[in-house]
Amino acid sequence: MTTNCFVDAGEASLPVFLIGKDDIAQQSLDPALQAWIGQTGFAASQGEFQLFPGPDGALAGALFGIGEGIDDRPFMTGALARKLPAGTWHFENTAGKDALMALGFGLGGYRFDRYRKQDGAGAKLVCPPGAERPVLERILRGCNLARDLVNTPVNDMGPDELEQSLRALASDHSAEVTSIAGDALLEENFPMIHAVGRASRSAPRLLDLSWGPEDAPKVTLVGKGVCFDTGGLDIKPASAMLLMKKDMGGAANVIGLASMIMDAGLPVRLRVLIPAVENAIAGNAFRPGDVLTSRKGLTVEIGNTDAEGRLVLADALSLADEEAPQLMIDMATLTGAARVALGPDLPPYYCHSDTLAAALDSAAEQVQDPVWRMPLFGAYDRNLSSPIADLNNAPAGGMAGSIIAALFLARFVENAEEWAHFDIYAWNPKQKPHAPVGGEAQAIRALFQLLCQRYPA
Repeated sequence: MTTNCFVDAGEASLPVFLIGKDDIAQQSLDPALQAWIGQTGFAASQGEFQLFPGPDGALAGALFGIGEGIDDRPFMTGALARKLPAGTWHFENTAGKDALMALGFGLGGYRFDRYRKQDGAGAKLVCPPGAERPVLERILRGCNLARDLVNTPVNDMGPDELEQSLRALASDHSAEVTSIAGDALLEENFPMIHAVGRASRSAPRLLDLSWGPEDAPKVTLVGKGVCFDTGGLDIKPASAMLLMKKDMGGAANVIGLASMIMDAGLPVRLRVLIPAVENAIAGNAFRPGDVLTSRKGLTVEIGNTDAEGRLVLADALSLADEEAPQLMIDMATLTGAARVALGPDLPPYYCHSDTLAAALDSAAEQVQDPVWRMPLFGAYDRNLSSPIADLNNAPAGGMAGSIIAALFLARFVENAEEWAHFDIYAWNPKQKPHAPVGGEAQAIRALFQLLCQRYPA
């Protein structure tokens, strides 16, 4: 995790000129720099990078092309974190998106270095005038924590280690964590979490973090913590297991969001619930055709053991819903159908409240963290029917998979004042200026912005 990439104003630093095509055409730059650009053929294309010397031949600064402008692409500055030589730098000319440009730089400096040594210290950036260093670092810590958790393979991030990670975060913020594990899940009425995880050597568990004044508005986060998903007895092909260490991406993202909330001291009663399991294969694995009784009392026929995430979430959502929180958010790497519909970079969310949706969309736009509302289309609810149980977890047909999964979860939410479900991917399949290939934080910057606006510290 890399978060110490910012320094305060006043430190000696070299300039980075953000150059657009109009800057070259209008010759609005210093004549010497304009001459250098003309002689070297720098065209200010988006992401184009070039160092330039001073009169004495020493390094004097850098040019960074922003093409037609940076307004809708502020995170392109993330590439600078990898391209700039080690040292301290500052934006010589800003383009009105100071905080987002600085955050893009910070996000672009992320490296997952648990298993291999990285090259030396990276470049540091002087916080521009429109950015607050503590806020930037708070968001970076949350995002990079989520990235680290997703990137760590299950041999080092199983249910045990996920619990340890949550406890470490709780210790940093004087939060409380309880864990119900193994057969205690049956005693405490979490039968579907137990069924999904019982075949693993690492006991299934429900992790429960609480923080903040008990009389504050209740905000509850629920994250799918399937640390690895073989598919169970409906086993996945080998190629489909290659990224299954990221199937706890929902848990990783709510942990990252919880980090931001607690670090900011938002006046809420925060609860984080994570059903942490491994969907493994053994003689005691749950089977296609089994009927499970959920915490809520609804019976669920198992149409496919590879639709396990909604089962563990259902028990956790039922618990969360019992105390009727003002806001309940769940996050899960739940369906491939969501990727087919919107691709890897645009996570869909579902909610009943138009007010919540409007606030989420506005917050997402403000911080450039894209999300897209999808419909809880009631007519599809009938597709969840089973001839022998209240619900089927994976009805035949294969259409509208993400919507049907959301409708399944909605059956377990009755009392929360507002609820939203995020079907995230939690992974970058291709490198972006602000993000390498690998685990990713999705939607949590938008959610944090929303919470900051609702519950200002």
